[in-house]
Amino acid sequence: MNMRAPASDLPVALADVSVNVGQVTLIDHISMQIAHGAPTVLIGPNGAGKTTLLRVVMGLIAPSQGRITWAGREEAPSDRRAIVFQRPVMLRRSAAANVRYGLSAASRPKAGERAAELLALVGLSGLERRPARRLSGGEQQRLALARALARDPDLLLLDEPTASLDPAATKAIEDIVRSVAARDVKVMMSTHDLGQARRIGGEVVLLHRGRLIEHGAAATFFANPEAEETRRFIAGELLV
Repeated sequence: MNMRAPASDLPVALADVSVNVGQVTLIDHISMQIAHGAPTVLIGPNGAGKTTLLRVVMGLIAPSQGRITWAGREEAPSDRRAIVFQRPVMLRRSAAANVRYGLSAASRPKAGERAAELLALVGLSGLERRPARRLSGGEQQRLALARALARDPDLLLLDEPTASLDPAATKAIEDIVRSVAARDVKVMMSTHDLGQARRIGGEVVLLHRGRLIEHGAAATFFANPEAEETRRFIAGELLV
């Protein structure tokens, strides 16, 4: 199954990006690049700026300062990007109809056939007719992933997708993330779970108070962190 859009939004480049709301700085002079490859995982305490950064990369929030480009373009439609929020909204219809809605919104053909493929990908085969709002929390999150993947995204953004899930449901989501990444879809996700960051991260980004503290390959990030804040955070200390 081809899950790549014809053109790419990658790499996404942020240059000195800040986001301010009134006197509050949510993102503070961040420069980084998001390119094809293994998942990029955002970690950091509450209020670090993870959700805001994902929204900026999606194009939902414009920088107050700095510049963001998608494959070198400053204006790029978001049809090659998709985002799943921590508490996704389920439409009042069946699981399959939720995915078909995503396919229709993205103008994808053969909605019925593709919906079945996507539900199979996220392990929801057999639940096509189940009302989406009667699914468990983990099943709803998997359905939200299928609906996002209906866009055939080049870049999939996930905002703490397993925050309220039990270990079995968390593993199911992680398996989907690996499967999607193996299909050459770039995944960028936030998490509070350092174990999860170790398990699925190709690269890890630590944010604190809106600033990018450290960004590097996961193995190096955890084995030999450069920043004192990173060492403390990995050790389980609170960053305040």
